[in-house]
Amino acid sequence: MMKRLILLCILFGLAISLFGQNPTPTCYRVYLSDKNNSPYSINNPLEYLSQRAIDKRTRFNILVTEQDFPINPQYKQQILALDPQMRPLAVSKWMNTFTVYCPDSTIVPQILNLPFVDSVMAVAAYHLKDSLVAEPVPENPTPMVYSTPTFSKDTLNYGPGFAQIALHNGHLLHAEGFHGEGMLIAVIDCGFGLIEDIPFFQEIVDDGRFLGKYSLLPNLDSLSAGEVVEEPDHGTAVTSAMAANIPGELIGTAPASSYVFIISEVAGTEQPIEEDFWANGAEIADSIGADIVNSSLIYHSFPDFPQVSIGYEQMDGVWSIASRAATILGQKGVVVCVSAGNTGDYIGHPADAFDVLCVGATSDSVILSISSHGPTYDGRVKPDVVAEGESVYCYSMAPPYYHYASYWLRPLAGTSMASPIIAGLSACLWQAMPCYTSSQIMQIIRESGHLYNNPNPEYGYGIPDFYRAYTSHVGINDYKPQNLSIYPNPVTDRLNILNPETNIQAVSVYNAAGQLVLQTTVPNSPILEVNVAGLPNGFYMGMATLDNHQIATFKFMKQ
Repeated sequence: MMKRLILLCILFGLAISLFGQNPTPTCYRVYLSDKNNSPYSINNPLEYLSQRAIDKRTRFNILVTEQDFPINPQYKQQILALDPQMRPLAVSKWMNTFTVYCPDSTIVPQILNLPFVDSVMAVAAYHLKDSLVAEPVPENPTPMVYSTPTFSKDTLNYGPGFAQIALHNGHLLHAEGFHGEGMLIAVIDCGFGLIEDIPFFQEIVDDGRFLGKYSLLPNLDSLSAGEVVEEPDHGTAVTSAMAANIPGELIGTAPASSYVFIISEVAGTEQPIEEDFWANGAEIADSIGADIVNSSLIYHSFPDFPQVSIGYEQMDGVWSIASRAATILGQKGVVVCVSAGNTGDYIGHPADAFDVLCVGATSDSVILSISSHGPTYDGRVKPDVVAEGESVYCYSMAPPYYHYASYWLRPLAGTSMASPIIAGLSACLWQAMPCYTSSQIMQIIRESGHLYNNPNPEYGYGIPDFYRAYTSHVGINDYKPQNLSIYPNPVTDRLNILNPETNIQAVSVYNAAGQLVLQTTVPNSPILEVNVAGLPNGFYMGMATLDNHQIATFKFMKQ
């Protein structure tokens, strides 16, 4: 019955396209019902995770589960076999989705009739050229060789970019010897076309810290809204705010880190499929073992595909496939920084995700009017933190001359430039405090905000002080990771949660897709018994609010 209802909705949408202004869909997100008969195994994770990613899972006790399995390749083959015109566009192992180009709408009912297909959603109106992409991206990226060079500069001459780092006392963290050495930052963005050839990035290339570039974009012929608008350097400008190392001109927030670039954004159009590309990119970042992800992209509306309408009600961390992927990414041992958006009203996707740092923008510590604000639709504080977003110095092209020689140092504005400041300093902080989990690092950053005890919808928890975050938690024992005791695990019906040091105030439980499935308040007790008998079998993440204002996380398996 569900498949039939969804099919009727699709056909109704196609009819509107024929007689109205909506573009005719050509791209569909296929939701698969299971991963049965998968060729992948928990006992052989190197088939789908790099050794670096596996080592991180081991270090932080993050389970490798069926959620990490790529989608069943036999399911992909059976779907693509339905029509020779069909082509793969994106995959999400966490969401168990397969996004395809299918210009013949009569094939959609055949997809729905496959026994392993749960539902289908139209997500774009693209028209592709003969080849899919210039350089096809592997679903399971090859593990990369990782280089950890020594950053020898003790005193840094920041040049005009000093203020954007000093606002967070990041220069003091650098002075302690933490410049991002050994950390891998993945940048999900657009416009990395010339990054290997730009002279001021040559040090990254020569040191072996340029770890590749993945393009997830199809080879577009045209869009219903017009031709693709070239955006050659957005990602490059964002990266330079972190990676630059030109003394006296620009020192970035993480000048000694390694970098990988993931292109997920189709410039010149806004359609839901870009969230599929983003989710795919998040999984690539996880699979190669990235420590930090910065994404200065936001999805607030889809004017070029009005069949899918979103508004404030969808900013709940759950509705969006990109937001759900961002939540899972943050729970897989990655510090995730995303820009809040520049609409001046509510934040977009994936900034509304759980367990990420949504970054707003200020000018001389005053919130910018364009900086999108919270709270989320379900009432959570957003943005998490704010950074300079009015005059962020970076390397950017001088239009219309799109050539590496035309790059020059200039200030840019927006939350797109605020987010990499926080991302780079997060890499340095985590380098300094390697025993903490990604969730704990993000929480420590929130706690260092100047408004942590009195957050508001514009600033969130405020301007974080990274040096105070470091000095307050390194070498002392008054910050203890809040690890709850839970038993039994795996559990069948009743889960006991114990925290002997302080009382528990509330508990929320999320499934593997990041969806809130259970929530309860507690009358200030150090122990809680939660009835989970009604939950489906699988992996779950829990968050407990303690009476010392800290958040404790836990994981359990329901069987």
